Amino acid sequence: MTVEIVIEDTRWQALDLPRLAETAADATLMHLGMDPEAWEIALLGCNDARIAALNGDFRGKPEPTNVLSWPSQNFAAAPDGAMPVAPRGPDPELGDIAIAYETCRSEARELGKPLKAHVTHLVVHGVLHLLGFDHERDADAVLMERIETEILGKLGLDDPYV
Repeated sequence: MTVEIVIEDTRWQALDLPRLAETAADATLMHLGMDPEAWEIALLGCNDARIAALNGDFRGKPEPTNVLSWPSQNFAAAPDGAMPVAPRGPDPELGDIAIAYETCRSEARELGKPLKAHVTHLVVHGVLHLLGFDHERDADAVLMERIETEILGKLGLDDPYV
């Protein structure tokens, strides 16, 4: 998958965010039967101040969060718990993701998980949002969490919801 990375917070460089993001995004698409080479995303590695501003601008919640996503199209399924509609050409752009260093680091520490594992989970989570998955409704959340767990398992990472 083509992952265009913009790193605004240099602390992401120690984590090799470009490689981590591409691995997580490719695993997500392959799990869903999609060819990673056919799709593109943009990822912003930022800090809490930047993501708080974005969260305020786009969601009306001017506070830090771990990850935000902006799908290029709405692929969400209407029925609760149904698979989203699979994207089809000709536009390869799936959307944009932003991830905040301080919040991710803090959450990883609280969970007792390596930062790389937590960030991998959040990139998978963000890519799934770009593909129409959500967790607002109960059955949608169950579906999204199951798929995240399967993808992370294939990457050798523990179930983040245990």
